Amino acid sequence: MKRTAENKLRVVAVRIDPVIEQRLRVLAEATGRKQSFFLQQMIEGGLDAIEETWLSPETLAKVRSGAWPDLLGEHRTTPDLFDHGAADLAP
Repeated sequence: MKRTAENKLRVVAVRIDPVIEQRLRVLAEATGRKQSFFLQQMIEGGLDAIEETWLSPETLAKVRSGAWPDLLGEHRTTPDLFDHGAADLAP
């Protein structure tokens, strides 16, 4: 698919365990692909399962129907990508 302004890929910063980063680096170097390729594959391949685990059935239905822009104003995340005070807690 050709990228346009509307479907342009976005950059997301994440913190990962150094061991996981090293495994990802080895995978990238061994295959000649970029780490970002494998991260994107993992995210796209696992997002459905994560949504089913973390979202309420009502919210999941909205997301799957394409109504997700309405949800963005309801549940704000921290604008600081490196906020050390934010906790990753299960619902």
